[in-house]
Amino acid sequence: MPLIRAVPFSLFTLASLFSVQALADDVQVAVAANFTAPLQAIAAAFEEDTGHHVVASPGATGQLYAQIKNGAPFEVFLSADDTTPARLDSEGATVKGSRFTYAIGTLALWSPTAGYVDANGQVLKANAYRHLSIANPKAAPYGLAATQVLAQLKLTEATRDKLVEGQNITQAFQFVQTGNAELGFVALSQVYKGGKITSGSAWVVPQGLYDPIRQDAVILEKGEHNATAKAFVDYLQGPKAAAIITSYGYALDATPD
Repeated sequence: MPLIRAVPFSLFTLASLFSVQALADDVQVAVAANFTAPLQAIAAAFEEDTGHHVVASPGATGQLYAQIKNGAPFEVFLSADDTTPARLDSEGATVKGSRFTYAIGTLALWSPTAGYVDANGQVLKANAYRHLSIANPKAAPYGLAATQVLAQLKLTEATRDKLVEGQNITQAFQFVQTGNAELGFVALSQVYKGGKITSGSAWVVPQGLYDPIRQDAVILEKGEHNATAKAFVDYLQGPKAAAIITSYGYALDATPD
């Protein structure tokens, strides 16, 4: 009887080992909505170079944080800020020492209509628009940056009744793209590729009008024993990923933590 029981147990154990090995070829990545397109390009290059696959889940940083805390199976987190990964670090939800700044974001005021947004953003002060789209400032760092710009320009009150708020930067962009708002604050990466604005018109907001959008990545505790998670994070810091990141209008961090 012990031998009979031992055979299926051994087969089950062997099957489990193969299953774990197969899963290790994937990495579950929670990614801030503004970085969705660059991540798709990086993931394609990563898969071509390593054979490993990135399973991406985009969303607002605040929402992704809540999902992580509620047990979502994410192994790597690409945030739109540096405070949320630092918070996860302090809560013991990450692999210590794995956090770094993978990109520095840029805010843009954008309209799909050519010539609508001038190069200095004076269209904001003209106040001739009905709706201005922003991301939720409580959940999305780009939304918070947008409110900081409005405050710096003393336009908070003037625009209060014109704001159309998306849950994340992707939805904020879609509100403008579909005509629900004439213009909106978006991530430059959503309208920029290869050194130029890809459609419509935009004002690249000067960095001095909002706090730097340092976007940090971190390996989460669920990715601690997944070699592919570590391989992906290493790749994200390599030259191929860097070329993709800058092609979307992001800056790279030159200051070590």
